[in-house]
Amino acid sequence: MRYRTMTINDYEAAIALWSESQGVRLRDADSREGIEKYLLRNPGLSFVAELEGEGESKEGDRNQERAGELVGTIMAGHDGKRGYVQHLSVSHTHRRLGIATQLVSLCLEALKNEGILKSHLMILPENEAAQRFWASQGWAYRSDILLYSFVNGDNHNV
Repeated sequence: MRYRTMTINDYEAAIALWSESQGVRLRDADSREGIEKYLLRNPGLSFVAELEGEGESKEGDRNQERAGELVGTIMAGHDGKRGYVQHLSVSHTHRRLGIATQLVSLCLEALKNEGILKSHLMILPENEAAQRFWASQGWAYRSDILLYSFVNGDNHNV
């Protein structure tokens, strides 16, 4: 497995991965232009995992994996005080191999290098697998705050 900084050239593979991931909700802001803007605003904070070549799936079935095939993503940014993590996704054929844990580690280290020591993320209430994963990584559920959002315009899918 090879881990590297995400670039806009990863967009097509990333959007395909996110589209098949039940726990990722895509919005208009996840357009190619939106993701490019995000990556430029937050350089070096988002990562991908890609295959290095032929290997085995978690089930042990031999498969012809293609070098460079994207199998994991994580995106992060910050506002100067707090980090925000989103779009952690690993292909269903490569889960439970430590890929998500490594992506989170890379992301948090990059945020730490920017002086960001506390980060937040949002999880859909029905995504119990994500809740278990993040709890296992040491993230704390916050019941003491509420999230409010404001849409500045007519498009409520931004």
